[in-house]
Amino acid sequence: MRNYDLTPLYRSAIGFDRLAQLAEHAASNKGNSGYPPYNIELLNESRYRITMAVAGFSMDELDITSEGEKLLVKGTKVAEDKSRKYLYQGIAERGFERTFQLADYVTVIGANLENGLLNIDLQREIPEALKPRKIEIGTSRVLESE
Repeated sequence: MRNYDLTPLYRSAIGFDRLAQLAEHAASNKGNSGYPPYNIELLNESRYRITMAVAGFSMDELDITSEGEKLLVKGTKVAEDKSRKYLYQGIAERGFERTFQLADYVTVIGANLENGLLNIDLQREIPEALKPRKIEIGTSRVLESE
């Protein structure tokens, strides 16, 4: 995996530092392995859902934290039952930590755990001041000088 130096972008692009930070975050992949698998679904133009396969985790073992533009989902397994002897163990029972970078104005509106799937619902709420607005076109009359 290559490491890209984005320092020249910081020097020449004013106001694009957040974009460069996102690119660095995506390139570094900061420990996000493929576990647990997840889907990101577009429900409508302003709603999203992250679905994570967390088989074997209870609600007490899962923690969701939203801070600024970061969403952290953490799973911590309670100590294993040592009396069990597996011939084959295909279900991963290890802890995990997955970070998602949220876009501006995207907030978490709820989460639920059902049938081993953790659903996290998100919504983009653009402030009224930033929404497009229609500008009325008026007529102007030229006043004739007398």
